[in-house]
Amino acid sequence: MKTKLALLALFLGAAGLMLTAGARPCFAQIDINIHTVTGPMESHIDGMTGTSQPGRAYYRRYCIGCHGPDGDGEGENAKWFDTTMGFAKPRDFTRAVFECRSTPTGTLPTDQDLFNAMTRGFVTTNMPQWRPLTPQKRADLVAFIKTFSTRWESQKAGTPINIPPETPANIDSILRGRELFQNLQCWKCHGPTGEGNGPAAATLTDDKGNSIRPYNFSIGTRFKCGVTNEDLYRIFMTGLDGSPMPSFADLIKPDQAWDLVHFLRTLQLQLVTPERTEWTAYVATHGKELKPIGQEGPGE
Repeated sequence: MKTKLALLALFLGAAGLMLTAGARPCFAQIDINIHTVTGPMESHIDGMTGTSQPGRAYYRRYCIGCHGPDGDGEGENAKWFDTTMGFAKPRDFTRAVFECRSTPTGTLPTDQDLFNAMTRGFVTTNMPQWRPLTPQKRADLVAFIKTFSTRWESQKAGTPINIPPETPANIDSILRGRELFQNLQCWKCHGPTGEGNGPAAATLTDDKGNSIRPYNFSIGTRFKCGVTNEDLYRIFMTGLDGSPMPSFADLIKPDQAWDLVHFLRTLQLQLVTPERTEWTAYVATHGKELKPIGQEGPGE
C-alpha cells in the first residue's frame, strides 16, 4: 500500500512540475515524426498570409496519415490506395510536382493553386474537400507543404496562363473539337466515347510508376481540377504534371482549345449542358454522317 501511495505521489509531483514549467506534451508529440527540408515558409493568398509553424500541427492532425511524415505520399493509409481500382496514390510533396495548376507545365504552382486544390479536393481520389478548415488554417497548410521540397527555396511559382474569352459553343465548334479529339489521339487514353477505356488506358502510369486511369467523362460531373469550361481549358494548356496528361499549349491555338472543351462537354452523360443539348439535336439528324472516333487515319 505504501508503495502504491509513493508511486502516486511521484506521478502527481511530476505532473505538477510539468504544469509549473508550462510544458505542453501534446504539441511536443505533434512534431516528433515530421521531417522537412527547408526553413520556415509562407503562403500568400488573397491578402492572407499563411505560415508553416501552425501549419505543421494541422498537417500532423489532418494530412500525415496519407501523405506521411516525410511528405512523400507514403503515409500509413497509402498502402490501401489500390491504383488498379482507380484510387490514385497520395501526392508526394517532396517532388513539388502538382497536377492542378494555373501555371505552365514544368513550373511550380501558385499558393492560390494549392489553396484551391485543398479546398476543392480531387474527384475520383481519396483526397476530400477541406472546406471545414478555416481559410487561415488552409493557408498555413499550404505554407507547411512547401517545407517538404527545396524547389520552393530555389524557384518561384510560374506565371498563370492567360485564358482568353470563350468562343461560342455552337455545333461548328463542337464538330471541330471532335476532329481534334480524333487527330490529337485523345481517344487512345479516354476512349472513343470518353469512358476512360482507350487502348492505351491500361498501360498508363504516373511519374512514380503507379497505375493511373484516364478521366471518364461519361460518369463525371466535375473534373479533377474544377468544374467550369475555364477549368477544362486550363487543364489542356497547363497539362497535369506528374501524370500522362500533357500540356497542349504548343500544339493547339486558344480557339481550338475552346473547341475541344465544347466537344468534351457532350461526353458528360450525367450533366445537361448547352453543348450536349446542341450535340444531341445534331446527332438526331446527322448521326449517320459522322465517322466513328477511334479509327486510325492515314499515317497514324
